[in-house]
Amino acid sequence: MALKGTPLTLPQIAETLGWRWGFWMILPVAMAAIVGCWLALPREDRKTQAHLDWLGFISLSSGIAAAQLVFSRGQRLDWFDSREVTTYAVISALSLIAFVWHELTTEHPVVDLRILKSRQLAVGVVFGGVLGVCLYATVFVLPVYLQNLQNFTAEQTGFVILPGALASAFTMATMGRTTGKFDARLSILAGVAIFALSMWKHAHFTTDSGMSDFFWPLIFRGVGLGLIFVPLTNLALADLPMSKIPNGTGLFNLMRQLGGSVGIAISATLVQRFTAIHRGDLIANVTQYSEVARERLGAIVARLIATGTPAPLANAKALAIVDGQVTRQALMLSFEQLFLLFGACFVLSLPLLLLMHKSKGMPGGAAAH
Repeated sequence: MALKGTPLTLPQIAETLGWRWGFWMILPVAMAAIVGCWLALPREDRKTQAHLDWLGFISLSSGIAAAQLVFSRGQRLDWFDSREVTTYAVISALSLIAFVWHELTTEHPVVDLRILKSRQLAVGVVFGGVLGVCLYATVFVLPVYLQNLQNFTAEQTGFVILPGALASAFTMATMGRTTGKFDARLSILAGVAIFALSMWKHAHFTTDSGMSDFFWPLIFRGVGLGLIFVPLTNLALADLPMSKIPNGTGLFNLMRQLGGSVGIAISATLVQRFTAIHRGDLIANVTQYSEVARERLGAIVARLIATGTPAPLANAKALAIVDGQVTRQALMLSFEQLFLLFGACFVLSLPLLLLMHKSKGMPGGAAAH
């Protein structure tokens, strides 16, 4: 609880008022940004406004919105066993198919998909999607681990994650200054290797890990991502003329964000499935025929009785405690497995770099050809 007169931080607001207030607080800032843009940005003429691709915009928005609903509600509603999720999936598929067809046939598309004829951009977009999957999946899993198994508050979780975020920002700023001085593919290769090392270290977290155990793995993750973001964007856009850079950038960022939605959905599903599998494996060893299990259960019963628990209740409480310990260990094993899985997925995407040519120039270099 904050002291009187002390402003609440976002994590404290999330803990006291609920996490939804974090989004409501952004609303005034967003409204101010909209008003500022409306007042400051130059107006387009009527000829330009007439070319706005409303059909493409609506079909893209509908397809992405429905896809987001599939990913966010699928795990809760048991995916395609739910009529609601199936309906969202059908709407998303039809909208995105209509979007692709329309964008390839209209004269003024809202997203020019024709630029994917550039192999450099097409491969970069795929790699960006993989980046989104691995990045957002691990970003989602880590706070769940910290708050469910380590019992960290939202504020403590934020402080754990902060050094890695600062390392990522510093590395990206440095990479921005060195653009064009070396082969960007080497930076991406190093970044993926460091990210994989970080995931390997993440996979060694336990239920007893402390703040010091998280520091360097998260620093490595931040540095690895910082080595990837700027070079990958520049590499993907290198063959596009300057007039196509905005379209290419938007498409690249869109695929990364969609990859993030997919990654979060996959990780949420796999956490539950891996936990169920590991719990089944562990519980098979906690039986009356296991000497270790009997000794552990007896020790817990004795401790409960010694602290005042009536003997008839001690056995039931002891079984509940053992069940909780098994569930915690199963959840921990699932987190370890997920960290290794997404680290391996990122490494397996590296052959995509072989399909991209070396580029030392800034995006838009094709304009000079």
